[in-house]
Formats: sequence, structure tokens, C-alpha cells
Amino acid sequence: MLEKIHNTTYHRYTRIGFMLMGYAIMLWFCEFKINNYGLKENFSFPVSVAGFVMLGLGVFQTKNSKLQPFVSAALGLLYISLSLGLMIGLRNWGHFDYEKEFWNKALPLGLILSIWTNDTMAYIVGSLIGKTPFSKISPKKTWEGTIGGILLCIIVISSVFFYWWNIFSLRDWILISGIAAVFGTLGDLFESKLKRMADVKDSGNIMPGHGGFLDRFDSLLLAIPAVWLYVFLIMN
Repeated sequence: MLEKIHNTTYHRYTRIGFMLMGYAIMLWFCEFKINNYGLKENFSFPVSVAGFVMLGLGVFQTKNSKLQPFVSAALGLLYISLSLGLMIGLRNWGHFDYEKEFWNKALPLGLILSIWTNDTMAYIVGSLIGKTPFSKISPKKTWEGTIGGILLCIIVISSVFFYWWNIFSLRDWILISGIAAVFGTLGDLFESKLKRMADVKDSGNIMPGHGGFLDRFDSLLLAIPAVWLYVFLIMN
């Protein structure tokens, strides 16, 4: 999609380099171990180095290379890989009792269900009473549906998770679900804007007819960093 936006083609080494850097960013957050053999400790640095090397080779192999496509691709790493890494960080948040494994799933599950609930409720409310267009980027969205989806998301998620997973206060669940709903909506609009800039209907070919694979995660990609900031800077 970035190639179409900038009307350029990345060298295959450049593509491999950015792919490796994306994996490396996620590995830096990974605490998973097999018999005390940690993925972060043993793979994050060499994968990062391999990514830098491949990017360097790609630059030297590209004639008349422009800076803007590389900057956009680097921002793409923050947009996708860093967001997924922060989701791993939420999963590994250190204030939980690791003897109670289900506690560690509360934040990721609450975040994902907030996105799904917001999308579902926004569609239902918008279909029933939606009249005022929300944005030219997504003509089907309405202010009524957007506001209704956010409010119903907060009510449903905060109520269920406060009584089901009583490890955070009701205020925290209200704010977490509200942040997820607001930034999830913005994430959906942002990805739609990228597709318009690239003049494509789908973000990829893996899931044609569904907007592309990225469409399944676009809301999460902006909601994750926002919730992470709240959890680690305010709640912590």
C-alpha cells in the first residue's frame, strides 16, 4: 500500500529488512521462555542487527532512492509492530499474580472485546437512528452510531469486566473501554484514509472482500498504544 501511495517500489532487501525489524520490535516485548530459554534475550538483538543489515543493503541497491518512502515504512513499524509489541506488554503487565493465569489475560481480552463491542453497537445504533455523517473518509459512519457505540461499549465492558474480573476498579474499566472505543474508531478511519491515498479497495490480497488483512486489526492498532499509556503511566 505504501508503494502505491509514494509511487515507488521497495527493493526486496528493503522489504526483508523492514519485516525483520518488525519482528525484532515485537521480540523486545516477548517474555515467553522454553525451559528458561528466552526469545527476547536470545533473538531480539540478532534479528534487529539482521534487519539493519538488510535495510542497508536495500538502500545501496536502490537507484535514486527517496527518503520519504523509507520514513513512511519506518512509521509503519511503529503503527503495526510497536502496537502489537505493546499488546504483549499488556499481557505481561507485572502487577498480576502469575499463579492465577487468567488474570494476565484481562487487559488484552478487555481491549479486544471493547473494540468488537464498539463496532457492533455503533453499527446497530447507526442503522436504527443514524442520520448525521461522521466523516467523509467513511460515509457510512454517523455521529449517532459513533457516540452510541462508545457509550454502550463503556457500559457493557466496564460492567462485565468489573464483576467478572474484579482486579481493577470500575473507574479503570470505564476509562480502558472508553479509550479503546474512541481510539479504535480513529484507527478505523486512519486505515480507511490510507486506502484512499493508495486508491485501493483492500489493504492486501490475503482477505479479499473484507478490506484486506489489515482491516481486521486497524481499530486495535491505535487503541493498543492509548490503553498502554493509561495502564503504564496512570494506572501503574
